[in-house]
Amino acid sequence: MLYLKGRSLPAAAPAAIPASADNWGLSFPTEGESPVGNATAADLARYNAYYLGDTGKKVIYLTFDCGYENGYTEQILDALKKHNAPAAFFVVGNMIETAPDIIRRMAADGHIVGNHTYHHPDMSAISDQAAFQKELDDLAALYQETTGETLPMFYRPPQGKYSTENLKQAQALGYKTIFWSLAYVDWYVDNQPTAEQAYSKLLPRIHDGAIVLLHSTSKTNAELLDDLLTKWEDMGYTFAPLTDLPEAAAQPNL
Repeated sequence: MLYLKGRSLPAAAPAAIPASADNWGLSFPTEGESPVGNATAADLARYNAYYLGDTGKKVIYLTFDCGYENGYTEQILDALKKHNAPAAFFVVGNMIETAPDIIRRMAADGHIVGNHTYHHPDMSAISDQAAFQKELDDLAALYQETTGETLPMFYRPPQGKYSTENLKQAQALGYKTIFWSLAYVDWYVDNQPTAEQAYSKLLPRIHDGAIVLLHSTSKTNAELLDDLLTKWEDMGYTFAPLTDLPEAAAQPNL
């Protein structure tokens, strides 16, 4: 099956980056191996965009999308600290405004805080460079005001909605666009998966160089993260920050 954020579709052959808006999607032909995205790693590399890290190492890049504080982020931070595991938290304006102390802790704990835009709109619907830039700049300014630090230059499109133009826009601003190679349906706060359901997706599908997407609003994630990280460690994996992503091969932009 092809996994899109919020739905599944029949698997299809990988395609080049679509000229029009699309949703980031994955299919998993073989569990334990890198999935197939609806754009290849080489396609994305043209725009300093990634969905996989170093596939030659048993390494995992942990990322969390943070739309708002739901009472679980500090438990997640505690588990990461216990395992000395770096992560990236992609935040929106509401998260910084309503939970500034947690944002400051993310930075103090050595995690990357990434740009998930200020308002969490469908960025693929924004073709104007100035409007696109404002969504990212406003979030970056709020982060700097809150922490006194410069926001790291990592961007994740809300809902995984993107287009070639979006990737060009983000690249022109100096951002790396970060998709993901493993996720599961964890964002419905009133319909949380059981630990067994989470493990059934997150353990057999883990792979070398995985960029894992989890949501910090998830009660299940908070409760199982310590054990999940232990299980991945027992499988031989280590955890690396997005700053360790291999530099994309230089290719001309299209």
